[in-house]
Amino acid sequence: MPIVVLSLLLLLMTASKTSARAGATTQIDALFQDYNEVNAPGASVLVIRDGKTVFAKGYGLADLETKAPITTNTNFRLASVSKQFTAMCVLILVEQRKLRLDERLPDFFPEFPAYGRDITVKHLLTHTSGLPDYEWMIPEGTTIPVLDQDVLRILLQPSQTNFPPGTQYRYSNTAYTLLALIVEVRSGQTFARFLKENIFEPLKMNNSLAYEAGLSSIPNRAFGHTLTTNIWQRTDQSLTSSVLGDGGVYSSVTDLAKWDAALYKHKLVSESTLRAAFTAHIPTDRPGHSYGFGWYLTEHRGVREIYHGGSSRGFRTQLARFPEKKFTVIILSNRSDAQWDGFPEKIFDLVFPPANP
Repeated sequence: MPIVVLSLLLLLMTASKTSARAGATTQIDALFQDYNEVNAPGASVLVIRDGKTVFAKGYGLADLETKAPITTNTNFRLASVSKQFTAMCVLILVEQRKLRLDERLPDFFPEFPAYGRDITVKHLLTHTSGLPDYEWMIPEGTTIPVLDQDVLRILLQPSQTNFPPGTQYRYSNTAYTLLALIVEVRSGQTFARFLKENIFEPLKMNNSLAYEAGLSSIPNRAFGHTLTTNIWQRTDQSLTSSVLGDGGVYSSVTDLAKWDAALYKHKLVSESTLRAAFTAHIPTDRPGHSYGFGWYLTEHRGVREIYHGGSSRGFRTQLARFPEKKFTVIILSNRSDAQWDGFPEKIFDLVFPPANP
C-alpha cells in the first residue's frame, strides 16, 4: 500500500476515534443537565478509561450559602461508598498478621454478649452477621450525634441476632461500624488516623479523610441538601453522620481516581487478597448481584461490574468499576433527590456501544 494512502487511512481512523470520543463526551454531559442548575446543589462526575480521564465535570453548587461551585476537587460525604475503605483497612491488617477473618467479636470486645461468639470478621464484611440495625436502636430523645463507640454500647443490649450468622445476607451498617472499631483495637490507632496513614497518604489522596467534627476540617466541602416545598434546605448532618465505619469518609472524584488506579496496581494489598475482596461471597437480595468485601458484584452486557453506592442525608454517591475494560465511573452529589442507579451502565454503553444487531 502506498505510504500516502496508508497515512491517509491512519489519519481518517484517528479522526473517527476522536469524533467518537467527542460524541460520547457530549452524550455523557447530557445525562447530567438536570443537575446543572445555577442556584441548586449538583454533582461531580469523572469517567476513566485505560487509566486516563475521558470525562470530568462539576455541576451546580457545593454550598448554596457561599455560592461555591462544584468542581472535580469538591469533597463529598461518600456515605456507603466509604465501606470499601473500611474493608481495605481490615485487609491491610490481615496482611500485617494483626487480624484474621475467622476471629469473632469477643476476641476484640470481651464485654460483648454471648450472641457475638458466632459472628466472625468475614460475616461483618459480607453483611451476613445478622446483627440488628443500630439506627433503629438509638434511644428516643437522643440529640447528640452517635459515634462508633456508641454503636458498640447499643449492641451490648440485644440477646440474639436476626438470623444465624452466615446463613443470610442483610445489608448492615452496624457491621461496618464494628469493623472500624476492630481496626482501632488491632492497630492501636483511631480509625481516621489508620485510614490516613495506610491509604490516603500512600496514594496521595490528600483531601480525603474520615471526618470528625471538631477534630478535622474538609477542604472544598460540599454540603448536603434536600428539596422541600420547592426550596433547597441544607440537610448535611444527622444523628448517625458521625459514625465513621459505615459512611463517614469524604473525598472527591479526583482523589477517587487515585484509589481506582491503586486497585489495579495492588498498591495496598497483594493481588490474592484483593481478589478475595472482589469475590462473590454471598448473593444479595437483588437478583444477579452478590457481595464481596465492601463491594457489590454483578455483570453488565457480560462484562464484570464491581460497584457500590451511597445514600446519606443530603448525599447520593456511586462508584462503579468494569475492570475487564479498565473503565470506571464516579458520581458524587450533594442532593437527596439524585438517583444514580443505572447511570454507570448508561455511560458504559455510550463509550462501548452495543454492536448493531
